Amino acid sequence: MNFSDLNFKHLGLGLGLASFSALTYTSCAEGEKDKEEAPERPNVLLILADDMGFSDVGAYGSEIQTPNLDSLAENGLRFTRFYNTSKSFPSRACLLTGLYAHQAGMIEGPGQMSGNSVTLAEVLKDAGYRTLMTGKHHGTNCPANFGFDRYYGLRDGCCNYFNPGEQREGEGPPARKKWAFPRKWCIDDSLVAPYTPEAEDFYTTDYFTKYALQYLDQYEDEERPFFLYMAYTAPHDPLQAWPEDIAKYEDTYKVGYEAIRQKRYQRQKEMGLIDDRFPLSEPAYEPWDSLSREEQQEEARTMAVYAAMIDRMDQNIGKVLKKLREMGEAENTLIMFASDNGASGEVVTMEDSGKIGALTRWKSQGKNWANVSNTPYRYYKNWSHQGGIGSPLIAYWPEGIEGENRITHYTGHFIDFMPTLLEVGEATYPEQKNDTAITPYQGRSLVPVFRNKDPEPRDILYNNWQEGKAVVTPRWKLVTPRDGGEWELYDMQSDITETENLRDEHPDVVSRLDSLYDNWISHVTE
Repeated sequence: MNFSDLNFKHLGLGLGLASFSALTYTSCAEGEKDKEEAPERPNVLLILADDMGFSDVGAYGSEIQTPNLDSLAENGLRFTRFYNTSKSFPSRACLLTGLYAHQAGMIEGPGQMSGNSVTLAEVLKDAGYRTLMTGKHHGTNCPANFGFDRYYGLRDGCCNYFNPGEQREGEGPPARKKWAFPRKWCIDDSLVAPYTPEAEDFYTTDYFTKYALQYLDQYEDEERPFFLYMAYTAPHDPLQAWPEDIAKYEDTYKVGYEAIRQKRYQRQKEMGLIDDRFPLSEPAYEPWDSLSREEQQEEARTMAVYAAMIDRMDQNIGKVLKKLREMGEAENTLIMFASDNGASGEVVTMEDSGKIGALTRWKSQGKNWANVSNTPYRYYKNWSHQGGIGSPLIAYWPEGIEGENRITHYTGHFIDFMPTLLEVGEATYPEQKNDTAITPYQGRSLVPVFRNKDPEPRDILYNNWQEGKAVVTPRWKLVTPRDGGEWELYDMQSDITETENLRDEHPDVVSRLDSLYDNWISHVTE
């Protein structure tokens, strides 16, 4: 067995994927063009969905209407092997800091990022960017306190889409997690709890966009570029949507799980998104015919509302794209769209009432439809298998991405956002902040992939969330179930969907990767 792909060079320092050059970092120059050839520094629009499955937008095989995201993909780049952490707040910590969540102090719970980290907003602000954010943070400190000039959004993890706060006159009680109320909101550096919006047309997805557009209006005449991070809560539960959006999908899902999943998989193959290395995993949903008529109706309605939430998110993304065109900034704005983890099989049961999709009803997607959303993968959010940590990533930047409608199988990770934006923003990653040493970022710039170069394969990626864990090399993936248990081993050169466990055939690989994992986890948690 050739173990050349098992790179040990960083283990002694606990740096994971960071190159040694990051220790004395002054500029991110991987794949850099001559200054005369480089475009002017782009604006950056980073869009994040919440608990959305790998196949839930049209460009990844879905029947859901997402024309704006599909257009970005058709004129840009799609990744098939882009990794998150399988859980919201650790993924968001990786995205903001370029560190593994353990190193950023965001693995035990949604707290404050540790002092040895620095955020994208901080480094880009220091480089002259206007830094703006709307949407979900999922931590205990306000984004206005770690580099964002403006912020409007949910500081916590999830909330009622129509009313995150107290019951309003003339309405029923808003469905909410009573043990987690009040949910905390921030408007710039002011904390509001509970946040009860006065506007009758309030819907989180719409208002996150509304504030983003207001920020773009306010700073439109500035000479400096902007970094706008839009962190939507859609389609995280509670499943709630406007009736006109739900109506589009009223009949779509009455055909059941199997029909939708098979059609998605076929589309993925036809569009060249996946190949023979992505065999369709065994279904994990119940047979549609085994459900009663009432159960089928409820399940069809559930997925219709879920689809409507993604549809509405795409509509709002379209409003921002329109604004960029009006500003004359569409060609030189790097736009990236991803999901913080796979679709969720979690089910929250509440004592509430009303039709699925309404303000008064909390409904979760559930494992059956989540299995469809994660086509062709297995499992869900919270799992270190591909269904949990496999994220769609669309990148669009006419002045910086070579070619159109490209698909890449390059292995990326949320920790790559930091070095990527350092490079395109010509920003400096600090060695210290407030007299505290900053941990070197752990990712690699995606710019060589944007420019259609041939970057060297990743050495190793790791994951740990609760009892689940994983080690990914160019050839192998070692992974445990969510609740722990024995390692499973998959050949990622021929079986990316993890259908054939090779643990018993390659005990030496299991032993070697297990050792690597133990070494990594001891360093990131020390």
